[in-house]
Amino acid sequence: MDKVKKNINSKITTASLLVALGIIYGDIGTSPLYALRAVIGNRPIDPILVYGGFSCIFWTLVFQTSIKYIWLTLQADNQGEGGIFSLYALVHRYGKKLVIVTILGATTLLADGIITPPISVASAIEGLGMVKGFETTIIPGNFLTVGIVIFIISTLFFFQRFGTQIIGKFFGPIMVIWFSMILIFGLKEIILFPEVLKALNPIYAYQLLVNYPNGFWLLGAVFLCTTGAEALYSDLGHCGIKNIRYTWVFVKISLVTCYLGQAAWLMHQGQTLLNGRNPFFEVIPHWFLLPSIIIATLATIIASQALISGSFTLISEAMNLNFWPRVAVRQPSETKGQIYIPSVNYLLWFGCILMVIYFKESSHMEAAYGFSITITMMMTTVLLSYFMIYRLKWKKIYVIGILLLFSIIEISFFIANVAKIKERWMFLFFELLIFMTMYIWFYARKINNRYIKYIDTGKYTNLITELSNDDAIPKFSTHVIYLSKANNRHQIEEKIINSIFAKKPKRADVYWFLHINRTDQPYTLSYDVSELVEDKVIKINLHIGFRIQPKTEMYFKRIVQELVAKKELNLHFRADGSTKYNPEPDFKFVVIEKFLSVENEFALGEGLLLTSYFMLKRMGLSDQKAFGLDKSDVELELIPLIYHANNDFKLTRIEK
Repeated sequence: MDKVKKNINSKITTASLLVALGIIYGDIGTSPLYALRAVIGNRPIDPILVYGGFSCIFWTLVFQTSIKYIWLTLQADNQGEGGIFSLYALVHRYGKKLVIVTILGATTLLADGIITPPISVASAIEGLGMVKGFETTIIPGNFLTVGIVIFIISTLFFFQRFGTQIIGKFFGPIMVIWFSMILIFGLKEIILFPEVLKALNPIYAYQLLVNYPNGFWLLGAVFLCTTGAEALYSDLGHCGIKNIRYTWVFVKISLVTCYLGQAAWLMHQGQTLLNGRNPFFEVIPHWFLLPSIIIATLATIIASQALISGSFTLISEAMNLNFWPRVAVRQPSETKGQIYIPSVNYLLWFGCILMVIYFKESSHMEAAYGFSITITMMMTTVLLSYFMIYRLKWKKIYVIGILLLFSIIEISFFIANVAKIKERWMFLFFELLIFMTMYIWFYARKINNRYIKYIDTGKYTNLITELSNDDAIPKFSTHVIYLSKANNRHQIEEKIINSIFAKKPKRADVYWFLHINRTDQPYTLSYDVSELVEDKVIKINLHIGFRIQPKTEMYFKRIVQELVAKKELNLHFRADGSTKYNPEPDFKFVVIEKFLSVENEFALGEGLLLTSYFMLKRMGLSDQKAFGLDKSDVELELIPLIYHANNDFKLTRIEK
C-alpha cells in the first residue's frame, strides 16, 4: 500500500500539479492580501520602509520557505507522509524530550487554525468597500462586514460533514486563476515603476532592521508572508515531494511579483500614509475589482479548507500516536485519507467566530497573527536536526551550521512576535487547553502502562484448555477475543486471566488475544499469528499505521477468513462441522475498561495527572467505539485500577 501511494505521489501530471496547487498553497498564497499592508501599517511611506519591507519578505521566502521547507524539510518524509507527527514518528527513539517539542509544535499549529480563516476571509471581503456602490456599506469592522465573514466561515464549517470530493475538483483551477491574477497585476505595476526591482538586494532588508526606528519589530509583520510554509510539509502525503517542488516555482514567482507590484504602487501612489487602503486591491484596475474580490474570497475559502482538513489529520495522528483522547472520526466520502472529526470542527468554528467578533477587522487580526506558527517552526527545526543526524547521517558540523542559521532566523521572528502576546491573550487559553490535553494524555498513559502486570501465557494454557473442555460450565461464546497490550507473543495482562477465571469463568472453544501495534509507518496494515495451543489459544499481533483508522472487528474477521481458507483454523460450528443452523460462528469481544479506585493515594502531581486522564477518558470515545467493535459483539467489564493503595491503617475490634 505504501509503495503504491508513493508511486502515485511521485508522478508529475497536469492533474497532480493542479491537486498540489489546490491543497497546499491556500495559506501562503493568500498572504499578499495582508502581509505588506501589515509592514507599512500607519507609518509614513518612504523608500527604506517599502524597499526594506519587500526585501525582508523576499529573503524570508528564500530562506524560510524555499530552503528550509521546500529543499530540506520535505526530505523528512515518513513513507511519503509529512507533518510534525510524522517527523516525530521518525525520530522519537533518539530523544525522550522530543515529546514536549512535538506537543508544543502540534499545539501551536492547531492554534493557527483559529486565526487563518478569519484574517484571510476578512481581508478579501473588506476589499468590497472599494467597489462602486459598496463604499458606505462595506466598512472594515462594521456589522455587515463582520456578519458576512461569520456567515462564510460558518457555512464552510457546516459543510465539513459532507466532505469536499465534489467542490475539491475546482480548488486547483481556482488557485491557478488566483496566482495568475496576482502575477499579472503585480507585473503591471513593476512595468510602471521598474526601479522597485532593486529592493531584491538584501542590503535594504538590513537597513530596515538596523537603521529604521524600531525596524527589528517589523519582523512580526514580515513573518506573515511565510505562515503557510508548515502546510507545505504537512500536506506532503497528499501531493508528493516532486509536485510540491514543481508548483512552488510558479507560486513563488507569482508571490514575489505580487509583493513587488504592491511595493511599486506604494512608491508611486503619491500619498505619505495608507489611510486604511490595502495595496493588494489598489494595484487592481477598478473594472476588475469585483471579479478579483470574488476570486480572492474563493482563494481564502480554499486556504481555510486546507487548514481545517489539516487539523483533522493532525488530531487523527495524535490519537493514533497516543497524544490525544479518542474522539469520533468519520469518513464523509470514499476519498482516501479524507476524514471529519466533529469535536475538532466545533472547536475550530467556535474559535474562529470568537476571533471575528473580538477583532472585527483584518488589520486588527494582523497584530495577533504569527506568534503560534513561529513556535511550530522552531519545534520542527529541533525535530529536523535529529532527523538529519540520525536518519540522514549528515555530519554534525553541517547540521550545526544549518541549525544555527534557522535558529537565528526563527528566534528573531519569535522575539519580534512576542510583542503580539498582549493582542492575543485569548489564544493562550486555547493553546493551554490543547497543550495540557496532549501532555496529560501522553504521560498519564505512560504511568498507567507502568502498572500493568504481564504474565506468561504458558503457565495458564493447560488451565484454559481444561476450562474449554469442561461441559459443566455454560459456554460464554464459541470464540472469545481479548484486546491485549502485550508485545511479547507469550505474554498477556494479568487482568485478562482474572477475567477468564474469576467469578463466572468464561468457557469458549477458542481464546484469542489480539494485540494492536501502532507503527511509526503511516499506512502499515499487516498481522502475524502465534498458535499457543493448537486450535485453542491464539495470539494475533495486528500492525496498523498511524494514519489508518483501527476498524478492529473488520480486520479480525478478515484474518479469521484467511486462516480458515488456509485450513489453519477450525471455527467449531458443531461437532460434525455442520453449519446448518449457524452459518457464521459467534464471536465475543471482551473489553476491560478501568476506572480509578478510591483506594489510591497519590503524590499531588501524579494524582492530578491521573485524575485528569480518567476525566478525559470519560469524555472521549469508549474502547468499544474507538476500536471499531460492534456493540452486539462486545462484553464490557469494569475493573478498579489501584496504583498506590493505602493499607497502612489500624483496625480495632471491639469485644462485646
